[in-house]
Order: sequence, then C-alpha cells, then structure tokens
Amino acid sequence: MVMSVSTTSRRWSLPNILTYGRVVAVPIVAAFLFYPEENWARWAALGVYAAAAITDFFDGYLARIWSQQSALGRMLDPIADKLLVAATLMMLIADRAITGVSIWAALIILCREILVSGMREFLAELRVSLPVSTVAKWKTTVQLLALGFLIAGPAGDDVLPGNTMIGLTLLWAAAILTLYTGWDYLRAGLKYVED
Repeated sequence: MVMSVSTTSRRWSLPNILTYGRVVAVPIVAAFLFYPEENWARWAALGVYAAAAITDFFDGYLARIWSQQSALGRMLDPIADKLLVAATLMMLIADRAITGVSIWAALIILCREILVSGMREFLAELRVSLPVSTVAKWKTTVQLLALGFLIAGPAGDDVLPGNTMIGLTLLWAAAILTLYTGWDYLRAGLKYVED
C-alpha cells in the first residue's frame, strides 16, 4: 500500500507530534514516581507531567487553527489523555499520595473515563459523535491541576504549605465534575441504545 505525501506529512504534523509526546511522557512520569521519597524525582515527574498537560491544550488548538486535523489525531488525543491520567492516578495511589477515602475520587475518575471511552466506541459504529461539553473541559482542567499538586506532594508542601491538601480538594472537585459529565454523556448515549 502506497501512502500519499500528504497522509505521511499529516501524521508528522506538529499537533500529532505533541500528542505522541504526551504518550511518551506517560512511562517517564510513572518512572519518576517510583521514587516518591526523592524530592528531585517528584519535581522531575511534575516537569514532564506539566509539559504533557500543556500539550493537551495545544495539540487540538493548533490542529484547528492550522487545519491539520486528522483521523489519527482524533483517535490518539483522548487515548493520550486517558493514559496520562490513569497512569498518574495509579502511581499516586501506589506511593500513598492518594489514600483513604480519596481513593474513591480516583476510582470515580477512572470509571468515568472507561465509561465514556466505551460509549464513544459504541456511538462511532452508529456514526454519532459525542462532542466534549464545556463542563467536561473544566473537569479536565481541574483534574490536571489536582494531579499536578499531588505529583509535587511532600516536596511541594515544603514550598507551598498545604500543597497536598489543595491537590486532594481539587481531586474531589474533579470527581464531582466527573460524575456530572459522566451522567450527561451517558444520558446522551442512551438515546441511541435500542432494546
């Protein structure tokens, strides 16, 4: 099969490269979080995570303004987002930055991501799109901020007293927004389910 030059160049457009970078960032963030007692590792994880989170905004924005949207980008972008969030949540639970009742907030977020992914896949077969709502964009922002504070964890507490508590509070705010948007998407998707 011969690929056209435009197909090849679109795969390597800057928006797609930013998305690839976000996927590559996932194991790097996880690797640094294997050393939670080391302040340098937490700051390194936060740096890589912050760069990846920023690309979440810029890849879609640049693809739209430069008319470089592609099927590959539309497929990979939500996958990259979910990988980054899921891997970070699991590592933060493993290193006990998220403990006790706050684990429920993490579970709510993970379950919603799986629910929406499954629903999008089902609706794609019906050629129905499930657009991202404004509240869902706010949820993503709050979620990314929460994880950033929690990645900094105790190292961040030395710089900003209460850093971890801010992260946990934002995590719960993200979980509440997650429940709302998950229900919203579920309600929209159920319209297309036949008995």
